[in-house]
Amino acid sequence: MEESEEGKSSINENEEEEKEQRVWSWGAGTEGQLGTGRLEDEYSPQLLHQLHFLSSVTVLACGGAHVLALTSGGRVFSWGRGNSGQLGHGDNNNNNNNNNMLNSCCYPKPIAFFDHHSLTHVSAGWSHSAFVSDSGCLYTCGDGSFGQLGHGDYRSHCSPVKVEYFINKNVEQIACGMRHSLVLLKDCLGNQVYGFGSGKRGQLGISTERIKSVSLPQVTNGFEDVEIVGISANGDHSAAISADRHLYTWGKGFNRTPDVHCPRCLPSSLQFTKAALGWNHALLLTGDGEVLMLGGSHHGVLSDPEKMIPAKHLSENANEAALERVAALDGVKVVQIAVGAEHSALVTGKFQDGTIMTWGWGEHGQLGLGNARDQTNPQAVSLGDNDVKNKDTKFQVYCGSGFTYAIRTLCVPSQS
Repeated sequence: MEESEEGKSSINENEEEEKEQRVWSWGAGTEGQLGTGRLEDEYSPQLLHQLHFLSSVTVLACGGAHVLALTSGGRVFSWGRGNSGQLGHGDNNNNNNNNNMLNSCCYPKPIAFFDHHSLTHVSAGWSHSAFVSDSGCLYTCGDGSFGQLGHGDYRSHCSPVKVEYFINKNVEQIACGMRHSLVLLKDCLGNQVYGFGSGKRGQLGISTERIKSVSLPQVTNGFEDVEIVGISANGDHSAAISADRHLYTWGKGFNRTPDVHCPRCLPSSLQFTKAALGWNHALLLTGDGEVLMLGGSHHGVLSDPEKMIPAKHLSENANEAALERVAALDGVKVVQIAVGAEHSALVTGKFQDGTIMTWGWGEHGQLGLGNARDQTNPQAVSLGDNDVKNKDTKFQVYCGSGFTYAIRTLCVPSQS
């Protein structure tokens, strides 16, 4: 559910290379979110042969139990749970014959509404979805009962609807949380970030007072003189990264600290490039490839407390959650992070081996380790015989609430 700069589609391909992709999924799958065609959990990575027709997937957005796939050509596909219209297929139905799953879609299906649009960014919340076009327009669909679609009402929609509030503005990014949404505008310093939807934990950042919900976008406070380059949302948490690589967080407090109703800059000298949010924890990635963590007292989400190393760059304010390192990752360079509801994943870059590691809540097999056990330390995930690694291979990992996806992209010389 978390999103930032990587949610954009890379439209321009290298003409001298072709990209060969493989996609795997594992974890909770009873609503078709794994794309396997089977309505069951998978404890080990499953190679998805039927995803090859998607051409080049640039990003996956994984929500509560649905997935959005954005391709290099700006097309978008969706599958998984669709009971609130979050798949955007218009009829709130799937195309399989199982009467018990009329609200789900077990295989990727193009969203026909966007047949004549090119998309650059997508995000998936618990039961809603959002899309940004190359012209800077924002579209949303799915559950709108908390105002998270931004249309000025609390209705749900099974087809994408343009958010009229931003019709004369240039939307760059969208991030969907559990029941709220954040928007980042391009070239709009001071009024860059907007929030709408559920706000009871302060996750909209629009007021110091407790707000139940808002259905029209409102400016998030605290960024009047700050240039924001990335936004993230999940659960009741929100985060943003500035151009000078500072991290701002607001919403539900981590580790039982008070909720934060206005964006607060994390007091650290570290330079952050990515924030991935869960329901009770967050992973943070620095420009040096170091991973740090906030919160995480459930299911061993982050790591063994006895093996956590406090980061010494932070203040001693008791109302601020402690930022910590994991000893198991000492000396390991990380190139990507992802977070589900209560589990974490990353891709290492050491020696360009692209190892995928997972830990935390494992009840549905979302760690991909062949069992349903929780893990308090990062564990390497094997993708089987197809786990090819070389200097031309790039791995990406994405987390939904209780499931995980991995993409391997192999660049090969063009035959033309």
